Amino acid sequence: MTILYLILFLLGAGLVACLAERLNVNAPRWISLLAFIAATIWTGAIWLGGVDPATGFYVVGELSWIPSLGINVILKVDGLSLVLVGLTTLLGIIAVVSSWSEISTNRGFFQFNILWVMAGVVGVFCAYDLFLFFFFWEVMLIPMYFLIAIWGHEDRSYAAMKFFLFTQVSGLLMLVAIIALVWLNYEATGVITFSYDELLNHEVSGTVASLLMLGFFIAFITKLPSVPVHTWLPDAHTQAPTAGSVILAGILLKTGGYGLIRFTVPLFEEASRDFAFVAMLLGVISILYGGYMAYSQSDFKRLVAYSSIAHMGFILVGVYAFNELGMQGAIVTMIAHGFSTAALFMMAGSLQERLHTREMSQMGGLWVKAPRMGAMTMFFVIASVGMPGLGNFIGEFLVLIGAFKVNVPLTVLATIGIVVAAVYGLSLMQRSFQGTPNPQVAAMEDFGFREISVYAIMIVALVWIGVYPQHVLDLAQPTLDALGVAL
Repeated sequence: MTILYLILFLLGAGLVACLAERLNVNAPRWISLLAFIAATIWTGAIWLGGVDPATGFYVVGELSWIPSLGINVILKVDGLSLVLVGLTTLLGIIAVVSSWSEISTNRGFFQFNILWVMAGVVGVFCAYDLFLFFFFWEVMLIPMYFLIAIWGHEDRSYAAMKFFLFTQVSGLLMLVAIIALVWLNYEATGVITFSYDELLNHEVSGTVASLLMLGFFIAFITKLPSVPVHTWLPDAHTQAPTAGSVILAGILLKTGGYGLIRFTVPLFEEASRDFAFVAMLLGVISILYGGYMAYSQSDFKRLVAYSSIAHMGFILVGVYAFNELGMQGAIVTMIAHGFSTAALFMMAGSLQERLHTREMSQMGGLWVKAPRMGAMTMFFVIASVGMPGLGNFIGEFLVLIGAFKVNVPLTVLATIGIVVAAVYGLSLMQRSFQGTPNPQVAAMEDFGFREISVYAIMIVALVWIGVYPQHVLDLAQPTLDALGVAL
């Protein structure tokens, strides 16, 4: 039960960080940082331990929980889960460092919420019992609400409530679909079970399958998010503290893509194939709409938020292309976007902390005053718009190849989105770091060692994925082979 111990470790570290503030106001952030470093090393050890030939998984653990209802603690780690858990723990380090000097009140409770969000996310990526999956899905929601509502910016209450309502309502739709699927399986087999593996063997067809599929689909594209259930994201990102934005962009959005790959498509393959064109169309609309809205923003953070909608559209297109290249591209995009956009949100937080504004009209000529900050921003903007040799390019290129095989017009429209990304990305650089220096930012402090060190981690990761993506593809391939979907 190695992965259960990891989850309990993060939950315990959250409690310790919360209580440690009474002894020293700086203790919570150090406890949180060390906990995420330990969790990252822990994940690396699981990877180095290799796959168990008998099970085909890195880790398998099962405990009885509510046997009368067929609910058990079933946690498994395959290649896809492992790479996403690794992303989670690594971005946990970055989230803590990004908030190092930003949070001055209730530091213990702040770090408690970060650690509990991440513990919930690890559970989501490893749960093989649908009730357990839903449990972790809710666990990660509540601490995120507190991060926005307590430490957010001027409209934090509105943004936090909007985030909660969208994700909670869509999550309840998924719960209804889960219970209905369990009931249908019970009628067919006489056994009550929430086991993913057992339910995967139960075939559901016709209108019922389509309705159940939509219950899962809506929940996952809301978290992704996709048009038309995307409106919570710009507000949540804009109002969240820097660490909250890093977690949202880098991790929480990926739970939506993971859910589509792990649950929606395998459990309802026929219904998903019938729905594929609509899903791909929503993905393309998200790409174009997100790009257009990003370009029209004057708020640095809001621009990056809308760009996330565009990038997540590629994941939707890749998954519902229903071929290996599309799925591989979606997975690589999830990982690369986690680093590139988390870095840009961290940049937005650094600018707001220094300048007390997110408006790009008040940032002109920053490169002259802060060349290290300018160089870092340029790298991650270039990565985000899909520069060859970096991770985002590999993911989006694979998605487009996979989509081209099934629908050329939609692929062409999705490709236009990459051009739009270049426009709003370069516009961000021009408005923020180029042009005539603004006298109001004459004394702005450039990046120091703390910021540069965490950006260096993300730079190495994006270059690694961009130059040699085979590591990620090899980790994900057994998962795709075992999905039971004829890619």
